[in-house]
Amino acid sequence: MGIPAILLADSRFPGGGHVHSGGLEEAAARRLVTSERDLPGFLLGRLRTAGLLAAVFAAAATHAALRKVHSGYWAALDAELDARTPSAAQREASRAQGRGTARAGRIAWYSSTVDSLLAVTPRPHHPVILGALIGVAGGSPREAAQAAGYLAVSGPASAAVRLLGLDPFAVNAIVAALTPELDSIAIAAESVAGLAPAQLPAPGSPALDLLAEAHQRHHQEEVRLFAS
Repeated sequence: MGIPAILLADSRFPGGGHVHSGGLEEAAARRLVTSERDLPGFLLGRLRTAGLLAAVFAAAATHAALRKVHSGYWAALDAELDARTPSAAQREASRAQGRGTARAGRIAWYSSTVDSLLAVTPRPHHPVILGALIGVAGGSPREAAQAAGYLAVSGPASAAVRLLGLDPFAVNAIVAALTPELDSIAIAAESVAGLAPAQLPAPGSPALDLLAEAHQRHHQEEVRLFAS
């Protein structure tokens, strides 16, 4: 990946991603993930569903930014991702991360393209603004897809260390072992980046949707470490 994509995928980027666990907190609370043994399956499942969806839309956004599309495209792209995210809690988490990423990203990579996007959707979905920023910084759709896919697993992996006290070295090795799958997803996302928003794939993750809704409900009843 190029430097802009690396910066945006870095957990230290001030976009607010550190307060989201990607469903891991609720999975841990339900004892679906309790040890290093359980984590690979959770991360792989997340990567192939929510991660693929994020990668597809990030790649499409980069492709659009490189073409300097009109504002109507951004509205359509954001709306199509909204339609592919059945869980209200998931939608809110994505937009919260999108807003944080937009605030930091437009300072680092100011562009009229980003202004055009934010004019029609002030709280964009995270993959959309992620891809747009990578595009205005000169990155490629594949780089955007790699960044989105990596974020889909690195956040939950980090949360697993904090919530369950897992060995950080073992968790890092689990994420590293996903490299071939990450590459495969990035290639697949790149291949459809030029499609019209309505024609983009719609991989679903019903289990993650249910975990997100349950987490939001429990978050209102008791203190949780993560917002999602």
